[in-house]
Amino acid sequence: MEQKGKGSYPTPGFLNWGLPRSCNQFLWRQPGEFPVSAFLLGAGTGGLLAIGLFQLLVNPMNIYEDQKMVTLYSLVGLGVVGWGTSPHIRCASLLLIPKMLGKEGRLFVLGYALAAIYEGPVANLRHNLNEVIASLGCTVELQINNTRTAWRVSTAPLRAVFKDLLSSKESLKAETHNITNSFEELDAQVNSESGFSPKDAEGSETAPGGEAPFASAFRHHLSTQKMYELKTKLRCSYVVNKAMFSCRRWFDQKHGACMQRIWVPLLNHLLCLPMKFKFFCSIAKVMEVWCRGRIPVEGNFGQTYDSLNQSIHGLEGEFSATINLKEEKRAGVLGLNTSWRHVSSEVRDYVRRQEAQLEWTLGLLHVLLSCTFLLVLHACFSYMDSYNGDIRFDNIYISTYFCQIDERRKKLGKQTLLPLRKAEKKTVIFPWDPTIQAAEMRNVLRELMETLPVLLLLLVLCGLDWALYSIFDTIRHHSFVQYSFRSSHKLEVKVGGDSMLARLLRNTIGALNTSSEMVVDSNNMPCLPQPVPLSTRAYLKAALPSGLLVCLCLLQAFGYRLRRVITAFYFPKVCPPQPLHPWVRTHWPAPSSPSAAPRGMSSSSVLSPWPQREKKRVLFLYNDLLRKRAAFTQLRRATILRRARQQRAPRRHLVDILHRCCPLLRPLLRRRCVVCQAPETPESYVCPTPNCEAVYCRSCWNDMRQRCPACTPREELSSSAYSDSNDDATYAE
Repeated sequence: MEQKGKGSYPTPGFLNWGLPRSCNQFLWRQPGEFPVSAFLLGAGTGGLLAIGLFQLLVNPMNIYEDQKMVTLYSLVGLGVVGWGTSPHIRCASLLLIPKMLGKEGRLFVLGYALAAIYEGPVANLRHNLNEVIASLGCTVELQINNTRTAWRVSTAPLRAVFKDLLSSKESLKAETHNITNSFEELDAQVNSESGFSPKDAEGSETAPGGEAPFASAFRHHLSTQKMYELKTKLRCSYVVNKAMFSCRRWFDQKHGACMQRIWVPLLNHLLCLPMKFKFFCSIAKVMEVWCRGRIPVEGNFGQTYDSLNQSIHGLEGEFSATINLKEEKRAGVLGLNTSWRHVSSEVRDYVRRQEAQLEWTLGLLHVLLSCTFLLVLHACFSYMDSYNGDIRFDNIYISTYFCQIDERRKKLGKQTLLPLRKAEKKTVIFPWDPTIQAAEMRNVLRELMETLPVLLLLLVLCGLDWALYSIFDTIRHHSFVQYSFRSSHKLEVKVGGDSMLARLLRNTIGALNTSSEMVVDSNNMPCLPQPVPLSTRAYLKAALPSGLLVCLCLLQAFGYRLRRVITAFYFPKVCPPQPLHPWVRTHWPAPSSPSAAPRGMSSSSVLSPWPQREKKRVLFLYNDLLRKRAAFTQLRRATILRRARQQRAPRRHLVDILHRCCPLLRPLLRRRCVVCQAPETPESYVCPTPNCEAVYCRSCWNDMRQRCPACTPREELSSSAYSDSNDDATYAE
C-alpha cells in the first residue's frame, strides 16, 4: 500500500492526529513493509469478525451442532485468509458498516423487523385465538357433562324402582305361585267334562227337538263363554236323562217285584199294570227346559276367565326388566368426524399443531434472514468495483481537495465555483455538513415511504392484538356461569289388606315407594379463556427493529458519505494506463492550452495515468461543474421563459385581496426568482424591459451575466459547446 495524498480527503489528517506515530507508520506503509505484522493483524481482525458474523447469523439457526461447528471453522478460515492477504476483502468488510445503513442493510433489518412482529403481536394473536378455541371445546364438553349428569339424576328414581323390583324377584315368584295354585281349582272346574259326555251330545243329534244343534256346535271351536254355557246345558240334559233313566229302572224293578208277589195269572198282570206307566218319567223333561232357561253363568265370565288365565300364565314366566337405548353418533363439530367425548382432545391436538407450525415458520425466517446478509456483502463488492471502474460513480462530494482547487483558481483570477448556486447545491453533497442535503433528501424520503407499510403493519397488528385481548378479557370477566342442579322426590303408595292380591300389589306397586335428594354444583371457570397481554418489553422488542429501520433511513445519508473514504483508503493508486471511459473520450477533449485546465491537471494528464484516484475524481467533478455552469443559460432558457410568462399573467382580484388582508399569506403570494424559485426580496432584480418584469435574485442575475434570457434573443446569449442537459451526475446507490 503506497503513501496516500494528504490533500485528497481529511481522513489522513484525522488519523495522524488521533493515532500514535507507530500506528500511523503502519497505516501509511509502503507496499511490502511490515508483511508479518500486516498478515497477523489482518488475520486476527478477520477471525474476530467471522466469529461475530457466526453469532449473528448462523447460531440462531435451528441446525445440528456439528453443522454449526463446520460453518464456524469455515467462516473463521475465510476471514483469516481474506483479511490477512486481500485488500479487497478488507475493504468489502469495512464497507459493511455504511452498507448496513443503506438499502441492503435495511433489507436485512426488515427481515428482523418482520420476524419480531411475527414473534410478538402475531404469535400473541395466535395464542389468544387458540385459547378461545380451547375454551369453546371445553365449554362444549362441560355442557355435555352437565346434560349427562342431569339425565342420570332425573332417571335415578326410575332406575331405583327397577332395581327394587329385580331384588324382590323371589318373593314375587312365591306370590305368583300361590296365585297359580289357587287358580288351578277354577281352571279345573271350567275345563272339566264331568257331568256330561260328548257322546250324549252326539247322540242327541238323532233325538227329537233341539238336541242336534248342541252336538254340532260341540264339534266346532267356541269361545270360553259359549263353551261353558254349552257344558252347563249338557249337564242339565245329562241330569234330566239320568233322572228319566232312574225313573224307568224304578218302574221296572217295581213291576218285577209286583209280579213276584202276585202269582195269580192274569190278576197279576192286571194289578201290576200301573207299574208299566214309565211314560210318567218323561215329566222330567220339564226340568230340562227350566234348567236351560236359567243357566247361572254371567255374560262376561268367559272374557274375565280368559284375561285371568292369561295373567296367571304370564306370572309363571321369569320376572325381568330390559331397557333398550338407541345411540346415534353424529359429528360434534362441522368438518370434525369425532364424537363429543373427544372434542377437548381434538382441540388440544389442533393447538399443538399450530404451535409446531409457528416454531417451524420462525426457524425458516431465521434461515432467510441469514441469507439476506449475502445481499449486503454483494453490494459491498459491487460498490468497490464501480468505484474503481467508473469515474462518475458516486462522484458528487465537495471535498477538501475541491475547495483547495477552487482557492488556487481564485488566486489565479480564474472562474471559481464556490460558493455554489442553489441549483448546483441540489446535485452535490458537502460531506462535513451535519444536515441531510437536497441530493440525499430524495432518497431519504423514498426510503421512509418504503418503511411506511412495515410501520402500518406493526401498528395494525399491535392494535388488533390489544383489541382482541380486551374483548377476550371482558368475556372472561363477564361470562362466569354457575351451574346448580337440585333434584328431590318422595313417592309412597300404601296397599292395605292381607289378601293374596294385596300382597302382590305391595310387592309390585310398593317398589315405587322411593325418595331421593341430589345437589350438583359446577361452574365454567376452567373453561374461560385465559388471554395473555403483550408486556411493555414485548412491545418494545417488536417495535425496536421497525424503529431501527426508520433510523437507518435517516442515517443512510451520513453512512453513504463514508463509502468513498473507505474505498479510497484501500485503493489510492490508479491502475495502469487503460482505455478511458466512453463518456470522457466523447465529452471531455483535451484542453488546447495548459491554462485551460485547473492547476495540477495539465493537458497531457488527461490521457496519461491518473496520479491518485480520489484526486482524479475531484478534478473530474470540478471541470464537470465548470462546463455545466458555462452552459447554464442555454440549458435553463426554456424554463426561465415559462416562469416569466407565468409572472407576466395578470393576478386575480382574489389574490390581491388576500395579499392585502392576510399578512401571513404574503410569503406564499410573492413572486419568485425565475431561475431558482427563491421568494422576491427587496434586493431582487426586476427586468426593466416592458412586458417582461422577470424577477431574479442577485446571485442568479450575476450568473445570467446581467442579461435577461426571457427577453434577450437566443443568438445574443453566450453560447456554450456543452448544452447537453443529460450530463448531470446522479447520486450513487
